[in-house]
Amino acid sequence: MENMLCDELLQEIFTKLPTTPSSSSLSVCLVSKRWLNLYRASKTSLSLRIIPDNSMVFSMSSLLSNYPFVSSLSVALSSSESTAATSSRSNPSFFDRLLFVVSSSCSNLKHLRFSAGPVSVSSLLSLSEACNHLTSLTVSLSRPLYFNWVASFSCLKELSVYACDADEVENEVFRRYRETGLCSNEEIDTVLGLESLCLSGIRSEDTGVGWLWRSCKRLKKLQLKSCSGIGDGGSFANFVKCSQGLEEVKLRTCRSIVDVVLLNLAENCDSLNSLLVYDGCSREGLLQFISHCRCNLQKLDLRLPLDLNNVHLSAVAVKFRGLSVLRLQSCCLVSGDGLKALGVAMSSGLEELALINCDVVDREPGLLASLGQNLKQLRKLDLSYNEMLLDKEFMAMLVSCNYLTELKLRGCKGLTSMAVVSMSKSCKRLQTVDIMHCCRVGAEAVELFVLNSPQLRRVEVDENKLSDVVRTWASQKFIEVVV
Repeated sequence: MENMLCDELLQEIFTKLPTTPSSSSLSVCLVSKRWLNLYRASKTSLSLRIIPDNSMVFSMSSLLSNYPFVSSLSVALSSSESTAATSSRSNPSFFDRLLFVVSSSCSNLKHLRFSAGPVSVSSLLSLSEACNHLTSLTVSLSRPLYFNWVASFSCLKELSVYACDADEVENEVFRRYRETGLCSNEEIDTVLGLESLCLSGIRSEDTGVGWLWRSCKRLKKLQLKSCSGIGDGGSFANFVKCSQGLEEVKLRTCRSIVDVVLLNLAENCDSLNSLLVYDGCSREGLLQFISHCRCNLQKLDLRLPLDLNNVHLSAVAVKFRGLSVLRLQSCCLVSGDGLKALGVAMSSGLEELALINCDVVDREPGLLASLGQNLKQLRKLDLSYNEMLLDKEFMAMLVSCNYLTELKLRGCKGLTSMAVVSMSKSCKRLQTVDIMHCCRVGAEAVELFVLNSPQLRRVEVDENKLSDVVRTWASQKFIEVVV
């Protein structure tokens, strides 16, 4: 039986198996050595969690040799951060040797996420020579920061860098690299092909960032995480020029610089269509951005519990009437009147609305019904983690939202089976639904919903609420079930 199928056909079948470990992929590996080898050869994506031990370098090399066609690889630590830090201090070259193994074993790489630990410039240069088709790269770097190595990756489009502090042992290694000329922030005139950049942990004294800003002239997406600066004093002018063509910006936990960044975007960026600001922004700074922004913003995503209020919502309603996506999380200072006014202003264009963990949803009766009547073009709705949301309020909104294709209710502990049954009656176009951790929803309601949702393609639900009927139906109708 095993030899009835040729290698090419088997490999094609194996590519259709789930990318995450499952019983089906495990069964394939146990059939025979031939099937095991063919399964490995069919894998183009691999995710590894390693133990920070020197023996892992040899093990990693042996493992990767079994997957010759991997084009996407993720390497992270399986141990705690403290253990990783201890390992790094005791042997600072460990992560370099690990990255060298990746370089020498995976010449077909296009996407690499190496978050195991900080690596040196020399190991990155070796990676650029061995994996010259790399288009996406995630790495950690120790201070002092150097970025001109990026020019060695000719095909690189997406770069994510996590900055961390170096200890005395690592500083000695960097001094040695600097003497060889591998580490420098020399004035190299180049135009990087980067279109997406994510920087985490950048400070105002980091001198190497200015070169990066100056060289990124094609940047479309920028994400800053836990940054207290955008580089040393000479970096700001280069940052202003770099940001002029941005289309998408995400700022997470960057309170000390977010006002400066937003003001720069308002004054110099006409192409911005998507903005995310989480966990830190002054009220005045956000209002100034909204009032003076010249771009045609399409997506706005805010998680500002103590900074966002009705004044901002009113400004958004006036300035950004063309919004198609609005996502609000933990908006403690927002009232129902502010959201209702927003709903009226965006009645013709808003296609996605998220009100996640917003207590205004629970405390103001009739709010959701009003939003539903005004936002009849909604395609996606996310009301996750509104624990006190009741059936009556939810169903009053649902009767007006006939075009919904995606609905998320994760963690809505107040909803009962009645709400889930009503979903199949009011929303016949639903394709994706998340009802995980809705403790008052029963298995019978889940079954009725799945059987009566003709376009359903994905459902996330607690495993104990899946009946045999649902499992069989999902298998026959190719519905993805996530537990």
